[in-house]
Amino acid sequence: MQLFPPARLLLLGAIGLSGCVQLGPDFHTPALPWVEHWNSQALADASQRQPQPDLKQWWKVFADPALERLIAEADAHNSSLKIAGLRVIEARAQLGVAQSGRYPQLQQARAESFYLDRDQSGGTRPLDSSAWQHSAGIDVGWELDFWGRFSRAIESADDSYFAAEANYQDVLILLRAQMAETYFALRTSEARLRIARDNAEQQKRSYEITEKLFSSGQNAELDLQQAKTQYLGTLSTIPEFESQVHRTRNALATLIGRPPGPLPELSEKTGLIPLIDRAILQDIPANLLLRRPDIRAAELNAAAQSARIGVAETDLYPSLTLLGSIGWSASSLDGSSRSLDLGAGPSLSWNIFDQGRLTNNVRVQDARLQQLIETYRDAVRQAAREADDAANGLTSALQREQILRQSALSAQRSMTLASAQYREGYSDFQRVLDAQRALLQQQDSYLVSRSNAVSSLIALYKALGGGWYSSQPLLDQATREQMQQRTDWGDLLGPSIDDQQTTQPLKSDLLAQPADKAAKPAAAAQVKIND
Repeated sequence: MQLFPPARLLLLGAIGLSGCVQLGPDFHTPALPWVEHWNSQALADASQRQPQPDLKQWWKVFADPALERLIAEADAHNSSLKIAGLRVIEARAQLGVAQSGRYPQLQQARAESFYLDRDQSGGTRPLDSSAWQHSAGIDVGWELDFWGRFSRAIESADDSYFAAEANYQDVLILLRAQMAETYFALRTSEARLRIARDNAEQQKRSYEITEKLFSSGQNAELDLQQAKTQYLGTLSTIPEFESQVHRTRNALATLIGRPPGPLPELSEKTGLIPLIDRAILQDIPANLLLRRPDIRAAELNAAAQSARIGVAETDLYPSLTLLGSIGWSASSLDGSSRSLDLGAGPSLSWNIFDQGRLTNNVRVQDARLQQLIETYRDAVRQAAREADDAANGLTSALQREQILRQSALSAQRSMTLASAQYREGYSDFQRVLDAQRALLQQQDSYLVSRSNAVSSLIALYKALGGGWYSSQPLLDQATREQMQQRTDWGDLLGPSIDDQQTTQPLKSDLLAQPADKAAKPAAAAQVKIND
């Protein structure tokens, strides 16, 4: 198709102007002046700055191979993580849809062929004929991006894609924290069950002694009934602890993608609870907060919405489309002609009577942006609150643990002395009962306090965005093959998030992988709680 020089100049000028203007606001991260000066005394007391270990894999501070194996299995089989990975794949495809706006929106090839049988009667020239009619053509329409409609749409899809990746990393953080918390909840329940069984066995012996003394007339029935009551009361707590162990084990199995049932690999070292000192951070808390994946996702969602305002504003202005067409037609009739038609030119359209629909749509998009800005600011405040609460909880739990440790040791000594004095006749049986009751209560409280310290440390690492990294690809091989059999995905199902960030440095100022290294307690020894 040949164009006269003026037409060529018009085309080149239109393409040159295309994309020169972008309507709508350019997004800037919402200002949070307080973050720069934020200083949590509780966090300062519960942490210290050291270059190692890495916050990405903070659970290794517990030095528990069983926990590390469970987290690795959860990375490969957890359903929530798989769904988050599939949403990243979906966002990639949506970005591809938006990027198609850079090219002609209409690229249509057509072909027609039909049989015509004409029987004409009457008149001066009756006609009886039949023939095939053939036609083919190509139509092209390219709306030029004068006002940034398509570039803003690509910008929005780009931000949404990176927000999906940040959400995937946030699911990783939540999964690792939930795995560790559930694992140590199981260990705590096992330890409490063991304490209940040991105390029940000890109280059973006291009950049997009082029963023999009562039968021989050497003891009052009151001692017998009190010993029996206390023994049966302790015995009644065992089924509840067994049920807790069962439920927690099933929850752990579900998190790692297994059906409910026993976990043979956890049969060793039951009832071990780590002794925690403090968390170790590699950056100031304010920076760690802003690097949290959910914070970055909230920021990117706002950025994506900001670009949608520009898309909405382009509807207020005229659109210029370059049209082109090539058409060919022929007939099988003898002597009929064949034709080849070429056409090109601009088309201008402008919706000037919309009764406020377009203007109000811009306002709708702007209101949504402001909502997301407030969501981002609130997310940062909530993150700071979570970190401060977790740090304070860790400090308090450790203080309580130290007190209860001494209390449990004293209760054990009291039980030994009360039993010895009763056997020698220097005290009544009530002191034995009181000592037994106090021993069970203090030992159980001690276990709970250690569990609370572990939970607070896990919550602190989670609040600071620890655990976002995974060496696993977005999709496992079986899922990838299943999806490829249904649909041609090209190379969209291939690389992991880390690979994708290496090959696509878009939004690097917002989405650089957190450099936050963190937190290993100064002392992470594991002790058996029954001494």
